[in-house]
Amino acid sequence: MKKVLGIFLAAMILFVMAACGGGNEEGGGENAGGDTGGTGEAGFVGIAMPTKSSERWVHDGDNMVKEFEALGYKTVLQYAEDVVENQVSQIENMITQGVDVLVVAAIDGEALSNVLEQAAAADVPVISYDRLIKGTEHISYYATFDNFEVGVLQGSYIVEALDLENQDGPFNIELFGGSPDDNNAYFFYDGAMSVLQPYIDEGKLVVKSGQTGMDTVSTLRWDAALAQARMDNLLSTYYTDDEVHAVLSPYDGISIGIIAALKNIGYSDLPVVTGQDAELASVKSIVAGEQTMTVFKDTRELAKKAVEMADAVLKGEEPEVNDTETYDNGVKVVPSFLLEPVRVDINNYEEVIIEGGYYTAEEVQ
Repeated sequence: MKKVLGIFLAAMILFVMAACGGGNEEGGGENAGGDTGGTGEAGFVGIAMPTKSSERWVHDGDNMVKEFEALGYKTVLQYAEDVVENQVSQIENMITQGVDVLVVAAIDGEALSNVLEQAAAADVPVISYDRLIKGTEHISYYATFDNFEVGVLQGSYIVEALDLENQDGPFNIELFGGSPDDNNAYFFYDGAMSVLQPYIDEGKLVVKSGQTGMDTVSTLRWDAALAQARMDNLLSTYYTDDEVHAVLSPYDGISIGIIAALKNIGYSDLPVVTGQDAELASVKSIVAGEQTMTVFKDTRELAKKAVEMADAVLKGEEPEVNDTETYDNGVKVVPSFLLEPVRVDINNYEEVIIEGGYYTAEEVQ
């Protein structure tokens, strides 16, 4: 009887463990996302996103799933948590599952050539999403924002905030760039510097650290902690007896890190700090009078455009594009659709962000 009871208890334990451990194995691991369902009548779409650590990518993924499923597509959405090998594996898995099209926001724009060879061999077209995938001919289209214009908006805001047209200065500025493995980072930086460089040359703006150029000011993986550490170093090295008047930041997460460094050494009257993506923490920071501005890129509209492209490709139609010259990935010029970014500060955040339905008034307080 003891032996029978032992066998029965062991079986029950195994049953409970199986029940607790059940779930969708297609998700690719913790926080990776997974098969989100949909009817599949129109087709099967694989969506590969970089990370959930930036809320904008969560919005992008959710918005695309919603749009695709409204058209009758089945979707699988996965996040690679900024690990290139994870993203490659996830894309391979999507191809094995039999997706009809891939929408990919690359972690490293130059690391997907081999896996996209596999996609091409399986006749799976690829839409490059927000970040240009480089070094491969196997990209059908590219959906993004006007990334040079993003930088122009940031640089122009600094010019206006410091009234450089009327003030002699000099004003101290420090420059931050995005991740060097993201093609967009160079467009952001070049756009901003197209506005700021004349004032640097004139002496109205001074980079006290002397650190300029993406090879020096880039921030790997857009990491806020790296940005904060670099800003800490800049302040302790170059600003013990002076103050910084403006910081060019390409992204909200970096901006929050920069502001933390400034506040840690006692800045109460913060310099002009730019940003991008209208992440909730940064919109709150703008409302609180800390971060000065952000560039809003409505991911709902970008998701719609990517879905329209994929849907057209699968139907054998030509998607709408508005740029066939700018985005050369080293192998081909990728036909692209560029959406317009919008600058947001304390004066228009309610109109753009709240009335536009992106966040509620309660969320940003």
